Amino acid sequence: MPADSGPPPRTRPRVTAAVLAGGVGTRMGGPRPKQLLPLAGRPVIEHAIAAFCAAPEVDDVIVLMVADYVGEVEKIVAEGGHTKVSRVLPGGATRTETSAAALHALEGAGDDEIVLLHDAVRPLVTPDIIRACIAALETAGAIGVAIPSSDTVVEAAPGTSGGEVIRQVPPRASLRRMQTPQGFRLGVIRRAYRLALADPELVATDDCGVVLRYLPEVPVRLVPGAESNIKVTHPGDLGVAEALLRHREQPDRGAR
Repeated sequence: MPADSGPPPRTRPRVTAAVLAGGVGTRMGGPRPKQLLPLAGRPVIEHAIAAFCAAPEVDDVIVLMVADYVGEVEKIVAEGGHTKVSRVLPGGATRTETSAAALHALEGAGDDEIVLLHDAVRPLVTPDIIRACIAALETAGAIGVAIPSSDTVVEAAPGTSGGEVIRQVPPRASLRRMQTPQGFRLGVIRRAYRLALADPELVATDDCGVVLRYLPEVPVRLVPGAESNIKVTHPGDLGVAEALLRHREQPDRGAR
């Protein structure tokens, strides 16, 4: 018999999803992080974790959580049977710090591998969005998920007699509302964060913005998102997310 030559070589880059839950979120008001609030019988964060664990294109899931609640999330992962989750780690005080902690956790991975960085408080991310992100990264170094803006967006400025005035109205046709996940080849996002973290004037709210600012030569391709991929930020958002989940589980009834 021929000697065992080991497993066949991988034909695609390894994909890691990092579910980011480092911030506490003060706009929800309660004493617990919004990522742990109940949504349809499970914590908000578990819905996001489950979505990536169920995606066949995702090889590994790591979770970055508020340090005081790491043990609680480890218990949620174990009891939910989310076996793709390899680690639950403490996140940072800001989104940028939490993303940097996720990249630090992937230090041993190759630059050609893929990482999807996802807000834990977007519990309704769909399989189609995850699949589209990974497919786009076959030929792109950085991608963002976005949807067209249905509202007119204005840029405001302080008024001369108090309050605010409209400074300008950007054309709505070119405006998009960003969502997550945001995906990258590891080599791209590593280089961007090395430059960003060395900048004492760093101000960033998302990872595509970091690439756009520090690696302007790298195009950030857009992938279509979904109106249902909402971010749970304010107390009323939980009710909206619950209604969207019911509609997803019973589409015929919801349509009627």
